[in-house]
Amino acid sequence: MGGWTGIWQWVVVLVIVLLLFGRGKIPGLMGDMAKGLRAFKKGLKEDDEEATAKAPPKALKSETPPPADASFEASLKGHEKDSAAKG
Repeated sequence: MGGWTGIWQWVVVLVIVLLLFGRGKIPGLMGDMAKGLRAFKKGLKEDDEEATAKAPPKALKSETPPPADASFEASLKGHEKDSAAKG
């Protein structure tokens, strides 16, 4: 007699549950529980959709670099001339 896993214990529990709730109430309770689970899953799905809709789009990497600024290029050319004159 060790534990609460015997078949007769489960039969007794089932009989007590049927006596307390009756045959008609149990399917109704299970139906309500199923509706609640469906509503919960729907809410989770809607939250995920809202989160993805609010997220900014990811930037795509382009193969070509953006054009360089003309003033930046001029400063580089001037720097190259200075380093060539020193060297």
